[in-house]
Amino acid sequence: MNWCKRNIKCGEISDSQLNNEVVINGWVDTVRNMGGMIFFDVRDRYGLVQAVIEPEKNPELAERAKELRSEYVIWLKGVVRKRENPNPNIPTGLFEILTNDFGIINKSEVPPFEIKNNIGTNEEIKLRYRYLDLRRPIMQNYFIVRNKLYHITHNYFFENDFVEVETPVLMKSTPEGARDFLVPSRINKGKFYALPQSPQIYKQILMISGFDRYMQIVKCFRDEDLRSDRQPEFTQIDVEMSFVDRDDVLSLIEKYIARVWKEVLNIEIPTPFVKMSYEEAMTRFGSDKPDLRFGMEIRDLSDVVFNSEFKVFAETLQNGGKIYAINAKKCSDFSRKQIDELTEFAKKYGAKGLAYIKFFQNGEINSPIAKFLSENEIKSIKTVLDAEEGDLILISSDKKYRTLTILGALRLEIARRTGILDSVKDNFSFHWVVDFPLLEFDEEANRYIAMHHPFTSPMDQDIPLLDISPDKVRAKAYDLVINGSEVGGGSIRIHDGEIQKKLFELIGLDEQSAENKFGFLLRALKFGAPPHGGIALGLDRLVMILTGTDNIRDVIAFPKTTTGLSLMDGAPSEVDQSQLDELGISLKL
Repeated sequence: MNWCKRNIKCGEISDSQLNNEVVINGWVDTVRNMGGMIFFDVRDRYGLVQAVIEPEKNPELAERAKELRSEYVIWLKGVVRKRENPNPNIPTGLFEILTNDFGIINKSEVPPFEIKNNIGTNEEIKLRYRYLDLRRPIMQNYFIVRNKLYHITHNYFFENDFVEVETPVLMKSTPEGARDFLVPSRINKGKFYALPQSPQIYKQILMISGFDRYMQIVKCFRDEDLRSDRQPEFTQIDVEMSFVDRDDVLSLIEKYIARVWKEVLNIEIPTPFVKMSYEEAMTRFGSDKPDLRFGMEIRDLSDVVFNSEFKVFAETLQNGGKIYAINAKKCSDFSRKQIDELTEFAKKYGAKGLAYIKFFQNGEINSPIAKFLSENEIKSIKTVLDAEEGDLILISSDKKYRTLTILGALRLEIARRTGILDSVKDNFSFHWVVDFPLLEFDEEANRYIAMHHPFTSPMDQDIPLLDISPDKVRAKAYDLVINGSEVGGGSIRIHDGEIQKKLFELIGLDEQSAENKFGFLLRALKFGAPPHGGIALGLDRLVMILTGTDNIRDVIAFPKTTTGLSLMDGAPSEVDQSQLDELGISLKL
């Protein structure tokens, strides 16, 4: 071996090593030749420490040090001493190593960006050189937090009698929701496996198998359009329990989340969490995953403007629609350009337009619809929205849930633009959304689809409605929301085979289709299925929230771009024709 193995890590230098010789290994962070002294910082994942060479006392070493550059891998031997100018910003800032000897283990080309926390480098470049991006201390901290979360999770569920079981990665394609990633079978040509979107059916079968309590930290795959908080492959904490009701699952998960926040962030979280119905979440916040860290709640103006001369309002109400509004506090100074931008933003969510009223400090108002509103109507709008001088009222009208969704999105956009989200970024809000509709009608497909998945149990008292008003049936489903992000979703499952068949019928699966896709589950339900339920928590999203980043790619070691590309290794890529021939596949491009 032509290098000296470390006997201490860079971040561990402390009083206990003072005046002792140490050996460190790591990467050169920076080099500063001050003439009379040569300083260079050495970094590993545990921290950074300053080393120093005194040219007058060791000219040969100083000459060799001229070769050092950032990101060179080195070993270094020297004596720990106190720094004349301590650096309070790092744990080792009171100390430095007076270098007696060092050696270059491996050189580095000039990296395409600095290995620093705060860099403005284009994300594509960072993803192309992911191995360099991951050297940055902030990135390494994200994965240290992620690693800690793994350990807390395994320990917590082990202590609560859960059995970890690995479910298949190659499974039957049962498309109901997002698209499957398909894997061709070489042995059974013309047939395909699917990568699991979730271990949902397997974990239900484990309950039928008598395992009672199952958990798994599992990789899942969905071939869907990507956003900053989505990836084609993601990790979830998968949990299932037998002989439980909704509150049993919620209580278990609340205690788990409280433990995570205590052990990772040293923050005590009060439990139980607030529960909010889907209907309440939508009508107050325009979202089934509302951010409760700030107000700006939606208000219903339908009764207030019922007799309005404004044609758009009148026609909306005549057609069974609703008029809703939000109050952007102290935003009456928004320019016409800013309001036009908000209108275009709202159109992305289905808005045909956006009405507004500005209440100025001098008591005047400005609104393109003011001439259609009576003085009493404007006064009532102001009262309902708790508006004051300086506020901006934004009004949308359409079908109920479309209007609520539009204003829910606007609420978040205004919070971003006005700095509200920045002001609450260090706060945490935890709540459950419950009582979801079991089904929603898909106008394109002209059929009902499951709002969560078709294995979710209906409320017992709503079962008779399955035959007469399926749209009014509520589900035994629940979502965990933290800071406006859906961190987990689950439900009590259907354990009665006849009800499961009924659900399949309602979502358009005839008996033969249900048998082809889910026959193995229907057969299993005939053999004594216990009442059971569970939840899946997004591990990646939990780490995002714990570390304060807003980009899921920061907390996944080797992520994909929003177009599904892995820039570092070039996946997905073309394959040899011989491979396709072996699989019996021809391409149609």
